[in-house]
This record gives sequence, C-alpha cells and structure tokens, in this order.
Amino acid sequence: MSIVTRRVRTARLDTFVREAGDPASPVLLLVHGNVSSSVFFEELMEDLSADFRLVAPDYRGYGDSERATIDATRGMADFSDDLAALLDALGVEGPVDVLGWSAGGNIALQLAIDHPDRVRRLVLEAPGSPYGFGGTTGEDGRPVADDFAGSGGGTANPEFCRALAEGDRGDGPTSPRFTLRTFYVRPGFTFPAEVEEKYVDGMLAMKVGDDVYPGDLTSSPNWPGVAPGTTGTNNALSPKYLDQSGFADLDPVPPVLWIRGADDQIVSDTSMFDLAQLGRLGVVPGYPGEDVCPTQPMVSQMRAVLTAAGGEVTETVYEECGHSPHLEHPERFAADVRAFLR
Repeated sequence: MSIVTRRVRTARLDTFVREAGDPASPVLLLVHGNVSSSVFFEELMEDLSADFRLVAPDYRGYGDSERATIDATRGMADFSDDLAALLDALGVEGPVDVLGWSAGGNIALQLAIDHPDRVRRLVLEAPGSPYGFGGTTGEDGRPVADDFAGSGGGTANPEFCRALAEGDRGDGPTSPRFTLRTFYVRPGFTFPAEVEEKYVDGMLAMKVGDDVYPGDLTSSPNWPGVAPGTTGTNNALSPKYLDQSGFADLDPVPPVLWIRGADDQIVSDTSMFDLAQLGRLGVVPGYPGEDVCPTQPMVSQMRAVLTAAGGEVTETVYEECGHSPHLEHPERFAADVRAFLR
C-alpha cells in the first residue's frame, strides 16, 4: 500500500504527516528522532501497512511541519502535546500503539506520562535516557553539576549546525551525510544511493536556530563551559528539564518493547555524543576527570526506570547494529514489532 502525505492543522501546529495502511486498522504512531524526519520511516511503513494504520508526523520545526519554538523548560511536553493534538485532529479515539526512535522514544515516554489514555503499548527504538542527554551520572540520573553543564544547546557541534543550515550535501567530517553514515548506523553499513539521498534530505529539512535546533545556551563555570538555555530540542533533552522517571508511577504501565543496537554510538553507556565521554577520550580539552565529570550511563538509566515500572518489558539487542535497528535490520525489526503488537 502506498504512503500518502498531507498537512493536518491541529489546535497547536500545522503538521506534515505520512500515512499508510487501512484506516480501519489499529493505529501505530511513529515518532522520528532528532536531526531527522518521518521520511526515515518510509520503508518500515511499507512493511507494516498490511497490519496497521500508520501515522508518522514530522515534529515542530522538523521536516515539512510548521516552524514553531520549542519551549525546552517543558522537557518533551511540547512534542507530546503536539502528538495528542494530532490524534485529536485525525479523529483517533482511545489509546494507540506508539513507536519512538531515538529522541522520539523520549517523546513517546512523555506522551504516556502526560496523556496515559492515549498510549496502549510502546516500542522504544534506541531511546535516549529518561534523564535526558548529558550532564547526569548513575542509574538514578543525578546531575553532575548544579547548573547541568554538559547538556543542552551548547553541546551540538557548531560546524555540524552550520552544515545543516547551509544545506551541505557533501561527506566532510562535520556534514549530515557523514553523521548519517558513521553514527546513525553501524560504520560500514551502506544505504542504496537514492535512499541515502532522501535521508539526507530529511536531515537538511529541519530548522536550525535557537528556537528549534540545537537551541540556545548559557555559559557555565563548570566544564565544559556550557549549560542549558530555555528553547530548542537539545535543551528540551537536558536533564535540567527532562526527568521521565515518573513513567514508573503509571498505573497501569504500558507494555514496552525496547529494541537497541549493540554498537550504538549515540545512546550508550559510553556515548560518543556525551561530552564527558569525549573529554575522557581526550577529544574535548580540559576534562577534569571522571571523579568530577563522570560519563552518563544512558542505557543503564533506561533499564533502571523500566525495571522500576514493574510492567511488561522486553529488551532486545541486535548484534552488528548501530542506532537505527529499523534501517539496519528492517525485516527483523518489522517482524519483532508486528509480533509484539499482535
């Protein structure tokens, strides 16, 4: 079944949506990750369209959706409220199944926390830590510094942001294409040329600036010298504003299928996007040491929260796989999702 696209005006946002499947089938809401768009789900949608009504929006400021400021002080709530408003606008009643990839996993968790009547089951694909990205340590997500230094808008590579803003389609070390090839998937994995181009298109379609990505920043006396601002995605992912440990307090807790790659370099207990890890490796200068600024155990933090929830949790690890199981092992991923939701 073919994928159709349209714009949906909700009470909050003009949202661009990809859809597939029988409108009478159970709804599966697909939530993409940071620096991407719903185009990354097209092959998965084709695979699952016989079983589900698939709804894959671009979130605010990403892809072809409306550019709207992200209030980072609400954590992921701007995004989750946007999803609830979209379901309302589509006339979808009752709970739906939700699949969130990377930061989309955090949005899916937030939807379950803030709108529990909307979520039946969760598929978390390589989700970020429930304690945000950067600036925490320990399975309980305790902050490393009182101002949450090492997280937020200032953690993004400014050359990468410049490449996004300028529409760089090259393969230099700070280009979107290099990031796609090196970090979104396990190094060595290759896409067909036309598929890679559309994914680069999806990355370049997002809006760059303090309002969307990566967000603003403040200076800090603590290493690495930057702390969160108040707008934009990376600030919304800062532990200053994001604490999703409340997922464990839901009653009932939605069943969870957690799928991740064994070679994920983005969400990991030794993430190559965690400035503390990069400092420990000597990539970011001035690192004060692990006793002052330990690395963030992102996977362990997620496992701790899901375990505390006490619900049905299935953790599946794909070998020879990076940050995108649905792209790297599409047939297995679709089969696992189908089996879980069936």
